[in-house]
Amino acid sequence: MTMLAEQVGGVIGVDTHRDTLAAAAVSPIGAALATTDAPANARGYRRLLDFARQHVPGRRCWALEGVGSYGAGLAAFLDQAGEQVVEVLRPKRPAVRGGRKTDMIDAIRAAKEALASEHLIQPRLRGEREALRVLLVTRHGAVLASTAAINQFKGLIVSAPDDLRAELRKLKRPAQIARCAQLRDRPTQDIEHRMTVRALRSTAQRVQALQAEAKDLESEILALVRQMAPELLELQGIGPITAAQVLVSWSHPGRFRSEAAFASFAGVSPIPASSGLTNRHRINRSGDRQLNRALHTITLIRMRLDPATKTYVARRISEGKTSRDAQRCLKRAVCRQLFKILERSDRTTRISSEQLDAI
Repeated sequence: MTMLAEQVGGVIGVDTHRDTLAAAAVSPIGAALATTDAPANARGYRRLLDFARQHVPGRRCWALEGVGSYGAGLAAFLDQAGEQVVEVLRPKRPAVRGGRKTDMIDAIRAAKEALASEHLIQPRLRGEREALRVLLVTRHGAVLASTAAINQFKGLIVSAPDDLRAELRKLKRPAQIARCAQLRDRPTQDIEHRMTVRALRSTAQRVQALQAEAKDLESEILALVRQMAPELLELQGIGPITAAQVLVSWSHPGRFRSEAAFASFAGVSPIPASSGLTNRHRINRSGDRQLNRALHTITLIRMRLDPATKTYVARRISEGKTSRDAQRCLKRAVCRQLFKILERSDRTTRISSEQLDAI
């Protein structure tokens, strides 16, 4: 595999922060040519581009840290300027104290890491993919807040005065929330009863608002998914939220060199753990855990509803695998199917019983 050092005349490493950007020009052999810093705004982006053109006038590559956060603006600017950009991970803390640490050292390290890497990381796209991501994050926050409010609401019912608790416990949760959202405190009641009614009403109205917010965001997500990859929604077990998470993690065609790399990124590729006469694999607990969670949801639904999936799981169990091992094999198969569809969106692929038998 061709290394980056053989393709470019230099690498510009950038250590990104909220207000400042530290950059270093590094030659293909790892020598630092020059360093500079700039503010994290449009004027600073242009200054860094002029710096790169001066010290690496030929073909060059940018190695950025924090492309999804502090480096997002610079990455978008460089992409519009036609520059090649790769992403490098944040450095780990040194194992012992006394290690040198400055922004310029981190910028040089980012450039050297890109030069030494065999598999470069392409930054995720913005545009529609970023729109999906922010909607998913916001909806997730609304769902978490709704769950916390519901738990608080249940606690208030448990400790409510006897007559109020007896009235509410006869109802199911949606009816409880609707009833408490319309409660009115009466002056004839004691202060404990009145304040409990106010707390229940406030909490119930908060739950309703958060649930309505999550529902509206899900509608926006569904519209974007239908626009970007409607074929995903045709697959069994995939709804708008799981489809959106798959699209956000995948980003764009060509970002992953193979479906095996995508499976490793999703945390569904088995890791060899053999020794001596023992030949086994262990579960992969790394990768994008949100993508792994989406694949887990898809497999659970298919194991419950899809006849071909039920047959596949039964065959795997008859071969000596546990139910969880069979589910992990199924997650790997689903990951392969999704990757093929996303890379070639003009063709819809389905997992049939014959495909499962071939795995």
